[in-house]
Amino acid sequence: MNSPQLQRGVFLALLAAVTAAFLWVLMPFFGAVLWGVALAILFTPLYKWLLKKMRGKPNAAALSTLAICLFIVILPLAMVGVSLVQEIALVTQNIRSGQINFAAYFQQILDASPQWLLNLVERFNLGDMAAWQARVSAIAGQASQIIASQALTIGQNTFDFVVSFFVMLYLLYFLVRDGATLSKTMRDAVPLAKPHTHYLLNKFTTVIRATVKGNVAVAIAQGTIGGLAFWFLGVQGALLWAVLMAFLSLLPAVGAALIWGPVAIYFLATGHFWQGGVLIFVGVFVIGLVDNILRPVLVGKDTQMPDYIVLMSTIGGMAIFGINGFVIGPVIAALFMAAWSLFADSGHVGNGHEAAESAEGAGDKKKG
Repeated sequence: MNSPQLQRGVFLALLAAVTAAFLWVLMPFFGAVLWGVALAILFTPLYKWLLKKMRGKPNAAALSTLAICLFIVILPLAMVGVSLVQEIALVTQNIRSGQINFAAYFQQILDASPQWLLNLVERFNLGDMAAWQARVSAIAGQASQIIASQALTIGQNTFDFVVSFFVMLYLLYFLVRDGATLSKTMRDAVPLAKPHTHYLLNKFTTVIRATVKGNVAVAIAQGTIGGLAFWFLGVQGALLWAVLMAFLSLLPAVGAALIWGPVAIYFLATGHFWQGGVLIFVGVFVIGLVDNILRPVLVGKDTQMPDYIVLMSTIGGMAIFGINGFVIGPVIAALFMAAWSLFADSGHVGNGHEAAESAEGAGDKKKG
């Protein structure tokens, strides 16, 4: 009854149960833990450099790293967030007062449209123009209500956000300071061949660093360029549209165009040809080039994944996990490809050390 196999089975069941329970306890702080880990991976090279400069004082180096992270990442985001809330309130008020009237904008496009286009719309039974205008008015009204409700929700969730924020900072400090020790403990604890574990953990950290660094850089660049273009052309709520473009730019290839494209069409349809031309030029040749050049360099090159895998994993991750999915999706895809590569190289059996060493060597050559 007390055989070693039974004891091992009971122990493994207990291990699985307490692990699942621990993850369940951490679920309310899932976002805080994820971003704490991501920022720790991103700022670990800075911590190591500061540790050398401070002659091996880990606490001082970790606190300095945390302060730099606050100064260059978190505080700017907080300032943009405060300005965004004010911009949302102003845009919502303008929509309700009629100063921003999407139905009127749509009517201007209809008035400027050629008759052959209106006939084509009717021929394909896309509905009469009056019905379309009514739909646009209804959508605009619903959008204003959604924006107002989301702003209210943000205010109600301020306490949860503050708690999660300080949990993230607290966790970030210890992950930066003790990250090397924790990584070694994980490598020793995972029941895999040590080269396999080392290769997979390296892939995990590389993909997180490349995804956060690359996607955030692309989002900031596209949002800033688009927002400045909107401000220069006199579009109301330029900051709001800039943040939306930055958020949508997390979707490779098509993101920011969902914002600047309809605005450019409106400019052209209402006779503002130079504004429409400028916006199309900026959107295609500036924002588009940022996406097509900067993203593959910062994301695809380091992750060593094809662009279509990055695209599908990013969209799928965001569909499942929300904003956190733009990190989780590519990480899952990279680990999937790495695990199957190890399995294929091992001859489907147990040559784990040789397979991991060969895969790791190939990765080092590609980096070199």
